[in-house]
Amino acid sequence: MSKPERQLALNLFIYPGGHHEAAWRYRESEPRRVLDISYYQELARRAEAAKFDAIFFADGPSLPENVRYSSRVRFEPVTWLTAIAAVTSRIGLIGTASTTYNEPYNLARLFASLDHISNGRAGWNIVTTSDAGAAQNFGLPEHPPHGDRYDKAREFLDVVTKLWDSWEDDALVADPASGVFADGDKVHRIDHVGKHYRVRGPLNVSRSPQGRPVYVQAGSSEDGRSFAARHAEAIFTAHQTLASAQAFYADIKTRAGALGRRPEHIRILPGISPFIGSTQAEADRLEEEIDALIQPAASLEQLKRMLGVDLSGYDLDGPFPRHVIDRQGPNGVASRFQLVMDIVDREAPTLRGLIKRLAGARGHWVLAGTPDRIADAIQTWFESGAADGFNVMPPWLTGGFDIFVAEVVPILRKRGLFRAEYAGTTLRDHYGLPRPESGYAVARRRSA
Repeated sequence: MSKPERQLALNLFIYPGGHHEAAWRYRESEPRRVLDISYYQELARRAEAAKFDAIFFADGPSLPENVRYSSRVRFEPVTWLTAIAAVTSRIGLIGTASTTYNEPYNLARLFASLDHISNGRAGWNIVTTSDAGAAQNFGLPEHPPHGDRYDKAREFLDVVTKLWDSWEDDALVADPASGVFADGDKVHRIDHVGKHYRVRGPLNVSRSPQGRPVYVQAGSSEDGRSFAARHAEAIFTAHQTLASAQAFYADIKTRAGALGRRPEHIRILPGISPFIGSTQAEADRLEEEIDALIQPAASLEQLKRMLGVDLSGYDLDGPFPRHVIDRQGPNGVASRFQLVMDIVDREAPTLRGLIKRLAGARGHWVLAGTPDRIADAIQTWFESGAADGFNVMPPWLTGGFDIFVAEVVPILRKRGLFRAEYAGTTLRDHYGLPRPESGYAVARRRSA
């Protein structure tokens, strides 16, 4: 088979213990290793050996309330990724950091440092944070509204971009003979004064190998889509159906094109959480075995965060109480709220049925099947205008990932859909993204 022009992008999305809510209870899981860095280093090395584009680590600046029943402790992402960088050489390193609960200068310095340490493999997953419980951890009386968070995020990204551009590529001279360490004319104060931030700059880290880390975004609300179309270079998204994924894909690419961007420079990567068996029956039994470990109290707490309503007093085996959901409330604009309500409207599940669906991967696509069925589904979405690749979300770790690499990846390679070797060294190389030039260098050239 001739090699197609497009190649799948595959990330390993690492969630402590696995993506199923009850994964930590599964007999093959290792829940006591969630704070053992060697556990994650082993996973990263396996993903790199399989030639995955990146590993991705999600994060939030607060401890969810359902920690009694769920594995929720985790490392701070940049610290964690730096430890991963030390034992890998090619795989991309994507970490989450909030624009609501960070300062631009510190975040710019952290990710620029990671990009240097990893020789150009850093990516920043830009989030505004949906968890209202984070506010009290940062001295705020309440969590900012959705629209306000995105307004702040736009300025935050503007500041961080200026800081990452503040050193031109050739500003660092380091010439002992002349005594010149840096060309001061090519190191720029940004002197940003805006609605939310006042930042002088320049950054105290020179321009990083990728020019700047890859911009990743995960929101699918109206604000999130607008932000992603303008700024994101990779988008992590959740869809339950091919039609939904196709509509999102077309919308983002169209919006980006209208803004003067090249749509092919945006990688759209839905999540897929596969239960894999040698037969369909075996895959179904595996899913049922892990589903049986669900603790409804934990799942109802997760549902409360998504919908903004406590449903713990309702009959789990009765119809979903749709009448108590406020579509016009503050949660109604969130993409995950819409995804959950779409499931309710499309499938009319019981409350127990819904929490079972969401326990699998928090609203991402859960699919049980043979390796060929999983590969077929990935190929269909990839070739039908629904995805440029996927975030692979193993239901449990490490076995759920090992099976995917051993059984599904070879099929994708045989079909010419996924690389056998890396073609470059940076995350931008893996995604096929250009290296941006410093905005200050562009302005210098235009004024010359």
